[in-house]
Amino acid sequence: MISGTGGGKLEVLEPEELIRIYAASGKVFAVTGKGEYTLRLQLYELEERLSPHQFVRISNSEIIHLKKVVNFNLSFAGTIYVKLSNGTVTYVSRRYVSKIKKILGI
Repeated sequence: MISGTGGGKLEVLEPEELIRIYAASGKVFAVTGKGEYTLRLQLYELEERLSPHQFVRISNSEIIHLKKVVNFNLSFAGTIYVKLSNGTVTYVSRRYVSKIKKILGI
């Protein structure tokens, strides 16, 4: 179970609802179809709690839900950009490219 604060309310967030989790400005945020929530847990703690079959870390500051990925775009420069179901575009850091390719079977 993961709880997050959004709109002045503390809400329980179901893993299926999560699109991405990211760290910025010293805080951790979760994005769902309903909005953005501030979390009290650190990314490494969330990574331990979430299913490794559904969630993958793509950088030191971001975890994505694989079922919410619209597409992966592998560029010639070796980077991978990810388009998520809410329209967000994010990038896989170089350190995590081989991990993502293994998951995708490339």
